[in-house]
Amino acid sequence: MPQVPQTFFDALAVRTWCGLALRALGRAREEIDAINVYPVADGDTGTNLYLTMESAVTAVEAVFTGHAAGSGPDGTPSLADAARAMAHGALIGARGNSGTILAQLLRGMAQVLAEGESPRTDAEGLRLALRHAADSARRAVAHPVEGTVLSVASAAADAAEAAEGDCGTVARAAHRGACTALAATPGQLAVLARAGVVDAGGRGLVAVLAALVETFTGEIPVSEGGGRAFAGGSSLAGGAPVSEEPCADDGHGSGGPAFEVIYLLEAEDAAVDRLRRRLDGLGDSLVVVGGDGLWNVHVHVDDAGAAVEAGVEAGRPYRIRITHFGADDVHARGGERAPRERVQRAVVAVVPGEGLAGLYTEAGATTVLARPGEPPASGELVQAVRRAHAREVVLLPNDADLRHTAAAAAEQARAEGIRVALIPTRSAVQGIAALAVHEPERRFDEDVVSMTSAAGATRYAEVAVAERQSWTMAGICQAGDVLGLIEGDVAVIGADVTATAETVLDRMLAAGGELVTLVLGDEAPEGVAERLEARVREAYLAVDTVVYHGGRQGALLLIGVE
Repeated sequence: MPQVPQTFFDALAVRTWCGLALRALGRAREEIDAINVYPVADGDTGTNLYLTMESAVTAVEAVFTGHAAGSGPDGTPSLADAARAMAHGALIGARGNSGTILAQLLRGMAQVLAEGESPRTDAEGLRLALRHAADSARRAVAHPVEGTVLSVASAAADAAEAAEGDCGTVARAAHRGACTALAATPGQLAVLARAGVVDAGGRGLVAVLAALVETFTGEIPVSEGGGRAFAGGSSLAGGAPVSEEPCADDGHGSGGPAFEVIYLLEAEDAAVDRLRRRLDGLGDSLVVVGGDGLWNVHVHVDDAGAAVEAGVEAGRPYRIRITHFGADDVHARGGERAPRERVQRAVVAVVPGEGLAGLYTEAGATTVLARPGEPPASGELVQAVRRAHAREVVLLPNDADLRHTAAAAAEQARAEGIRVALIPTRSAVQGIAALAVHEPERRFDEDVVSMTSAAGATRYAEVAVAERQSWTMAGICQAGDVLGLIEGDVAVIGADVTATAETVLDRMLAAGGELVTLVLGDEAPEGVAERLEARVREAYLAVDTVVYHGGRQGALLLIGVE
């Protein structure tokens, strides 16, 4: 990525800024997580901001390398293309309260940057973009609270509007204004003052604005301190000291709903207005961002089912994430986090469907759900490793395409002092085999060797439907054909799911086997499992069969042969 200063805000500046912001959030992530006490002290604000920004970066890079490239000068995407990609990527990848607000801030900026389809904008455009970002983020929050990232964003926009000069000057002013506002947050929000910290979301926004300064000047602005603000003075220059007197309870930060519910929603504006009113009555920390038919909904509730049902009534919710804060988090809302003992060993696994997620969880694994077409990012895997809270972690990617992503996550976790072993499982059925022989009481190396051996001894296949015409190892397939893939390669092209599955199973068992594992997807035809079980009983003596239901897993059927 180019590191030369950008004079104007164009597509290259968007790309540079996003990359630098991701790097800045990566550096500050642990600090931001550590000071996260509002609205819930669950220690993940920095991680959520990082994952949200990572999704934005991925989307921007796609327009530079994909078919959209070439629409702007010098063969680059247009400013509108890059800005919209940034906003869309952040929207679909937003995590938590902080990530959802960051997504709306980026969307607000993108709406101004993409206006008029100009190839670039100047300092005035940047000022307008920062103002619109702050205002739109505030409107997206059902009950804005001062002393949060909203206050920091508004202060940054105010400072930018008062600045005269080029984009670099405006960015510097916005950053300084944000730093001053961040230092003042403990005086605005009692829970921050009690904990002796500044707002975690606001701290993250300061890092993002520092990356904006670096984009336009080539210089990282001098940090005005970290996130802790101790009694007697703020660690951020220009900030008022934090009072040593006890603060009156502001009604936030203690007690509260037990679940965080997040989902993407396809719905019309009118339906979303009704949804906001419905969710506002169910819980708190309500943030609804997006537009043009696609929304990201975030709320804290006691009745998670009711929050999801409200989304179903409004439109089509998907990528639903429900997180139980747990007793430690609920009790920590006053600013004190209950210590939690690390376990010795844990397994973290990527799974392709809700059904398998339940199966793996019952077996003691921490799971990351990989929905069809939505593979997890490395940051999401690192977050899962941290969530496992273990000294030793066995990581099962369960997908050949996730090998490099999982390796990057393992490397980052090792840098944090966690002992991680990556077993290169290429299918969820190999992960099931590995998990079946997992014994936490064994020495770590012995356990990893045993799990690796079990996974390696499991041949895997899947039955899926072709989405388009393409060349395969078995010939040309047409859209709608049933494909039988063995070890990742198309081995059978058929018209009937059951018949194709039988052919695949026969080819796999021709080399021998003791156990057949079948994982059914939601769209698998009725009776296919019974037919395959009967086939094994009739033709292959001493071979057992076990059937699981995987849910929405992409493939109609997963097959494993041990």
